[in-house]
Parts: sequence; structure tokens; C-alpha cells
Amino acid sequence: MLGPVILAASRSDRMRRLISAAPVTKQVVDRFIPGETVDQIVPVIEELTGRGLELTMDVVGEDITSPAQAMAARDAYLQLIDRLRDLELGTKAEMSVKLSMFGQALPGGHELALANVRPVVEAAAAIGTTVTLDAEDHTTLDSMFAIHEELRKDFPQTGCVIQAYLFRTEEDARRLAASGSRVRIVKGAYKEPASVAYQQKHEIDKAYVRILKTLMDGEGYPMIGSHDPRIISIAQELARRAGRKLDEYEFQMLYGIRSEEHLRLAAEGHRMRVYTAYGTDWYGYFMRRLAEKPANLRFFVRSMVSKG
Repeated sequence: MLGPVILAASRSDRMRRLISAAPVTKQVVDRFIPGETVDQIVPVIEELTGRGLELTMDVVGEDITSPAQAMAARDAYLQLIDRLRDLELGTKAEMSVKLSMFGQALPGGHELALANVRPVVEAAAAIGTTVTLDAEDHTTLDSMFAIHEELRKDFPQTGCVIQAYLFRTEEDARRLAASGSRVRIVKGAYKEPASVAYQQKHEIDKAYVRILKTLMDGEGYPMIGSHDPRIISIAQELARRAGRKLDEYEFQMLYGIRSEEHLRLAAEGHRMRVYTAYGTDWYGYFMRRLAEKPANLRFFVRSMVSKG
């Protein structure tokens, strides 16, 4: 399987330099990451919301090695929130944050990440939107869930992400489904060992459906993060069986992938949120998109060959 190989490459400085230097890379990266600055991303936000879509915004960047960098990440989100307020689009775009960007892996990282993310959550609430805490590798999850629980004391709308390929997730889903929280379920995009995660696609897919049923039958707000047509169809059926209205769950897909499906679901009355990343530190995010879906890798390779 190519996925684990690509995920390993996402941690390689040598591969980062090689791919970043390839002339075609920017053209391909733009498919998934439509800008590097707030000014560049504003027209994208306006276009997508104008077409009936909602967004979750991610300022990309994960290799944080100092408290100053973590504070800079916080400030980048605060700048984005200020712009959304000025555009009066706060209710159409939430934030997705990786706690690694806020200093989680540094000494004292749990407290540092909480201190840095709280102002972002507060600012988001002030403009009528919220924040979802992204899931990263399994070693970070206890900290992420603890921060999520702490933030929800003052901001109960704060969301979190769970990953279907982890063995622990079915138990996490049962706990979260009973809490009234907002939960995004994804398959998972980090290289995890067989001791903690399913390794085969069919096992992951079955786990995803089991977990999604738990969320749909629960009291929370499920956010279905998937491009898989079969998963989308199953989600609609599970929502129907659970008696959920169209505004009691939502679909989420990545910017640049199955864009026509985004519009189709929105036209049918579903809440459809586009996960839209921007920023200069795009490499890790880009490589995980290649690992998640073979078609993305084929697109990249074809582009490199055609431009060679």
C-alpha cells in the first residue's frame, strides 16, 4: 500500500525539499490549498459561501518548535476571525485547529495549547461561529479530548474529531454522542501501528459505519467527513432512521475534492461544509491528502510527468 509510504515521506526533510522544488508542485498544491494569506483566501470564502456552502478553515502548519511559533499560530487564526467578522461571514465559516500548532508537543504543551487556543475559541464565539479540534496521531488524543472537555465548559459548541481507524474510537464516540457535542468523524490520515489501529480499508469502513450509527443515534451533532459515495448514502439512511432533520447533521469534504458533490448535496438541502486550508506550511497537509486517496497521487504524478 502506498499510503504508509507517503505518510512516512511527509516526515522527511529530504522529500519536503524535493517536492517543494518541483516546478509543478505549486500548480498541484493549489488544487487543495487555494491560498497562503488571508487576503488570498477571502475571495475563495466569498465564492463558496455565495454558492450555498459553509466552510471550516484550517491555517496549515504543524512543525512548531517554540512558544513564539505557537503564539504566531494563535494570532493567524485571530486575524482570520477578524476578517470573517468584517465580511459578516462568521456564521458561515468555523475554524479547524490542530493543537500541535498551539504548542501541544512542547514542554508544558497541554497547558500551553489550552492557553493559546482559548482566545481563538472566544473570538470565534463572538462572531457567531465555533472551533473544531482536529485529531492528530493517537499519542495526542488524551490531551486533545481533555482540552475539548475544558473548553466546552464555557463554549459548549466546541467540536472535536474522531478517527474511525483507531480501536479506541468506538468508546470515544459513545461518550461524545451522549454529551450533546459536535463530532466530526473521519477515517484517519496518520500512520498508526497495528497495535492501535485497523490497517485494512474494509475494516476501517466497517468501523466508520458502526461509529456513525452511534453518533446518529446519540444526542450530539454528527459531522460526516468523507468523500466516499457509499458512506454518504449510508449516512443519509442512518439519519433517516434516527429521525434527524437535515439541519441536525452535516457533510464535510475537502476543498478541491469532489467539488460537484459539494454542490449537489447543498442543492438537496443538506448542510455541506468545505474543509478549506491555507498558509505557507502546506507540505504535511498536502502529503496526507495524497496518502488518503490514490486518485490524488495519480493526479500529482500525471502533472509532474506532463510538465517534465
